Amino acid sequence: MLPFEFIIEGPPVSQQTRRRAKLREWKRLVREEAESRWPSEAIPHIEQLMIKITYFYDEDLMDVDNIPKPISDALNGLVYHDDEQLTDNYTRKRNLTDDLRVENRSTVLASGLSLGTDFLYIVIDEAPNQKVID
Repeated sequence: MLPFEFIIEGPPVSQQTRRRAKLREWKRLVREEAESRWPSEAIPHIEQLMIKITYFYDEDLMDVDNIPKPISDALNGLVYHDDEQLTDNYTRKRNLTDDLRVENRSTVLASGLSLGTDFLYIVIDEAPNQKVID
Protein backbone atom coordinates (compact mmCIF):
# COMPACT_ATOMS: atom_id res chain seq x y z
CA MET A 1 0.00 0.00 0.00
CA LEU A 2 3.00 2.29 0.12
CA PRO A 3 3.66 4.56 -1.48
CA PHE A 4 0.15 5.96 -1.23
CA GLU A 5 -0.41 8.85 -3.61
CA PHE A 6 -3.27 11.09 -4.64
CA ILE A 7 -3.97 14.54 -6.03
CA ILE A 8 -6.18 17.38 -4.91
CA GLU A 9 -7.37 19.88 -7.48
CA GLY A 10 -7.11 23.59 -6.72
CA PRO A 11 -4.86 25.60 -4.43
CA PRO A 12 -4.26 24.58 -0.81
CA VAL A 13 -5.62 26.43 2.21
CA SER A 14 -3.05 27.71 4.68
CA GLN A 15 -2.95 26.52 8.26
CA GLN A 16 -2.61 30.23 9.09
CA THR A 17 -5.90 31.30 7.50
CA ARG A 18 -8.22 33.38 9.64
CA ARG A 19 -11.18 31.78 7.91
CA ARG A 20 -11.47 28.64 10.05
CA ALA A 21 -14.53 27.35 8.16
CA LYS A 22 -12.49 27.41 4.95
CA LEU A 23 -9.73 25.42 6.68
CA ARG A 24 -12.24 22.83 7.95
CA GLU A 25 -13.67 22.50 4.43
CA TRP A 26 -10.16 22.06 3.01
CA LYS A 27 -9.36 19.29 5.49
CA ARG A 28 -12.66 17.59 4.62
CA LEU A 29 -11.80 17.74 0.91
CA VAL A 30 -8.31 16.29 1.53
CA ARG A 31 -9.83 13.50 3.61
CA GLU A 32 -12.45 12.67 0.97
CA GLU A 33 -9.89 12.57 -1.84
CA ALA A 34 -7.62 10.30 0.21
CA GLU A 35 -10.54 8.03 1.16
CA SER A 36 -11.48 7.66 -2.50
CA ARG A 37 -8.00 6.22 -3.23
CA TRP A 38 -7.39 4.36 0.05
CA PRO A 39 -8.27 0.64 -0.22
CA SER A 40 -11.44 -0.03 1.78
CA GLU A 41 -9.92 -3.03 3.58
CA ALA A 42 -6.73 -1.17 4.53
CA ILE A 43 -5.97 -0.17 8.09
CA PRO A 44 -3.88 2.84 9.11
CA HIS A 45 -0.13 2.35 9.10
CA ILE A 46 1.61 2.17 12.47
CA GLU A 47 5.24 2.65 11.40
CA GLN A 48 7.18 5.86 10.87
CA LEU A 49 6.34 7.53 7.58
CA MET A 50 7.27 10.44 5.39
CA ILE A 51 5.00 12.82 3.51
CA LYS A 52 5.93 14.45 0.21
CA ILE A 53 3.77 17.27 -1.09
CA THR A 54 4.23 19.13 -4.35
CA TYR A 55 2.03 22.13 -5.05
CA PHE A 56 1.78 22.77 -8.79
CA TYR A 57 0.53 26.29 -9.37
CA ASP A 58 -0.08 28.83 -12.09
CA GLU A 59 -0.16 31.85 -9.80
CA ASP A 60 1.53 31.35 -6.43
CA LEU A 61 0.04 33.01 -3.37
CA MET A 62 1.20 30.76 -0.54
CA ASP A 63 4.27 30.16 1.60
CA VAL A 64 5.37 26.55 1.27
CA ASP A 65 5.64 26.07 5.05
CA ASN A 66 1.87 26.66 5.51
CA ILE A 67 0.85 23.82 3.20
CA PRO A 68 1.54 20.50 5.02
CA LYS A 69 -0.18 20.76 8.43
CA PRO A 70 -3.83 20.71 7.29
CA ILE A 71 -3.05 17.85 4.93
CA SER A 72 -1.28 15.73 7.54
CA ASP A 73 -4.11 16.40 10.03
CA ALA A 74 -6.72 15.29 7.49
CA LEU A 75 -5.00 11.93 6.99
CA ASN A 76 -5.02 11.03 10.71
CA GLY A 77 -6.84 7.78 11.36
CA LEU A 78 -6.96 6.87 7.67
CA VAL A 79 -3.43 6.50 6.31
CA TYR A 80 -1.74 6.53 9.73
CA HIS A 81 -2.95 6.56 13.31
CA ASP A 82 -1.48 9.96 14.13
CA ASP A 83 0.58 12.51 12.25
CA GLU A 84 3.27 12.20 14.92
CA GLN A 85 4.34 9.14 12.88
CA LEU A 86 5.51 11.51 10.14
CA THR A 87 9.24 11.81 10.73
CA ASP A 88 10.01 13.46 7.39
CA ASN A 89 8.16 16.19 5.53
CA TYR A 90 9.21 17.26 2.05
CA THR A 91 7.06 20.09 0.70
CA ARG A 92 7.76 22.06 -2.46
CA LYS A 93 6.11 24.31 -5.06
CA ARG A 94 6.49 24.12 -8.83
CA ASN A 95 5.20 26.61 -11.38
CA LEU A 96 3.11 24.93 -14.08
CA THR A 97 4.27 27.50 -16.63
CA ASP A 98 7.91 26.45 -16.20
CA ASP A 99 9.48 23.90 -18.50
CA LEU A 100 9.28 21.02 -16.00
CA ARG A 101 11.20 17.80 -16.53
CA VAL A 102 9.16 15.02 -14.96
CA GLU A 103 11.21 12.00 -13.88
CA ASN A 104 8.43 10.42 -11.81
CA ARG A 105 6.45 7.98 -13.96
CA SER A 106 3.43 7.96 -11.65
CA THR A 107 0.07 7.80 -13.40
CA VAL A 108 -1.40 9.76 -10.49
CA LEU A 109 1.04 12.63 -11.06
CA ALA A 110 0.44 12.45 -14.81
CA SER A 111 -3.30 12.82 -14.26
CA GLY A 112 -2.70 15.93 -12.16
CA LEU A 113 -0.40 17.48 -14.74
CA SER A 114 -3.00 16.86 -17.44
CA LEU A 115 -5.46 19.11 -15.59
CA GLY A 116 -3.59 22.25 -16.59
CA THR A 117 -4.59 23.96 -13.35
CA ASP A 118 -3.41 24.21 -9.74
CA PHE A 119 -3.21 20.91 -7.86
CA LEU A 120 -1.33 19.15 -5.08
CA TYR A 121 0.42 15.81 -5.50
CA ILE A 122 0.66 14.02 -2.15
CA VAL A 123 2.68 10.89 -1.41
CA ILE A 124 2.92 8.97 1.87
CA ASP A 125 5.80 6.51 1.96
CA GLU A 126 8.06 4.64 4.34
CA ALA A 127 10.29 6.92 6.36
CA PRO A 128 13.97 6.87 5.49
CA ASN A 129 16.45 5.25 7.85
CA GLN A 130 16.22 7.34 11.03
CA LYS A 131 19.85 6.66 11.91
CA VAL A 132 21.23 8.18 8.71
CA ILE A 133 21.57 11.89 8.08
CA ASP A 134 22.09 12.79 4.44
